[in-house]
Amino acid sequence: MVRDKTPTAQETFLQMAQAAGLRGRLLVTIGLLILVRLGIFIPVPGIDRVKFAEGIQNLPVLGFLDIFTGGGLSALGIFALGILPFINASIIMQLLTAAIPNLEDLQKNEGEAGRRKISQITRYVALGWAIIQSVGITVGLLSPYAAEPGIWFVVETVLALTAGSMFVMWISELITEKGIGNGASLLIFVNIVATLPKTLGNGIQIAQTGGREAIAQVVILLIVFLFMIVGIVFVQEGTRRIPIISARRQVGKRLYRERTSYLPLRLNQGGVMPIIFASAVLILPSSLATLSFVDGESTLGQIFAQISLALQPGSWVYVAVNLVLIVFFSYFYASLIVNPIDMSQNLKKMGSSIPGIRPGKNTSAYLEKVINRLTFLGAIFLGIVVTVPIAVEGAIPVGTTVFRGFGATSLLILVGVAIDTAKQIQTYVISQRYEGMVKQ
Repeated sequence: MVRDKTPTAQETFLQMAQAAGLRGRLLVTIGLLILVRLGIFIPVPGIDRVKFAEGIQNLPVLGFLDIFTGGGLSALGIFALGILPFINASIIMQLLTAAIPNLEDLQKNEGEAGRRKISQITRYVALGWAIIQSVGITVGLLSPYAAEPGIWFVVETVLALTAGSMFVMWISELITEKGIGNGASLLIFVNIVATLPKTLGNGIQIAQTGGREAIAQVVILLIVFLFMIVGIVFVQEGTRRIPIISARRQVGKRLYRERTSYLPLRLNQGGVMPIIFASAVLILPSSLATLSFVDGESTLGQIFAQISLALQPGSWVYVAVNLVLIVFFSYFYASLIVNPIDMSQNLKKMGSSIPGIRPGKNTSAYLEKVINRLTFLGAIFLGIVVTVPIAVEGAIPVGTTVFRGFGATSLLILVGVAIDTAKQIQTYVISQRYEGMVKQ
């Protein structure tokens, strides 16, 4: 057996079944994910659910947020907010870390202690954001459907939703620490997977009742999905490898020769975040127009209504604005993740350089140029991934029914989380190999 070779599927499943450490982590992960899913169906008290179900049928914000809560908002469970406040807090902290020197110093120079402090601050931000979201949902969305509206209803509902969100955040950290994969990503993954039976059921029902034409349309949809998945895998794994040469150095009497390595730059630096940001901006006008505290007859309400009408999914305005926002947020998020100046300084400290490029400003300018090109290509890819389902919905009559609630954002998250989790499992399998070598 080649020790450095990527584990085969047979070896991976064998280690998952036999290795006590890996098996224990998998069982912990599965158990905690099941616990979170059960909490979604524990109802928030004091709400007329029949009226609520009738009133939210055409509310676009629920369709978007339900992707990440696994139907928690529409089901009105105590885990309705899910992991969303923690994700929002993480995004806010990333922005603040890039803008505030003290936080940047904590992250870069304080090591593990600094990262723990930032994690603690993120939890407090998540708590505050959960309270804000709970108040907004309770006052703006749930109050008209309360059996006994009043201040106590608001207090009780806000406490229930906030406590549920904090519990889910704690579960996600437990999964990250004692399980397999990133806890927050896995929770979103499971919530999206929970909507798949409904999506597949819609397709099967259409195929059974619509005749040969409907069957052909469903088959075309499945083929489009498969091609999209293959394309997402290639782009998510795509990297530009920039060659790096390490200078010769002498340690004592030993002379180390020049070494050639590579600096990998991902094609899609932001992952799914540009799509999430763009989707949140696009649904904001329609969400504000439909909330109970916005008067539809007022000037503000009419402005929101006109904007939401122009930004109807499928219209050319929606597609154009969406593409522009995706490109903008791709560059914005890439600037937060990758800093060419820091990369240039780190290469200089290590005594490494890019062939044909002088260290210092020339290196940072070269890296910035490459990153900008990669970011543009990644943004175009994200735009294609978003546009394909919309085009299919317009071209195929059954597309709207089958794709509803499951679009490009969901697909990108599913593929990205699956790849990351599989890589982490492979890492554990490779570590088991080296433990076996030590025992021998």
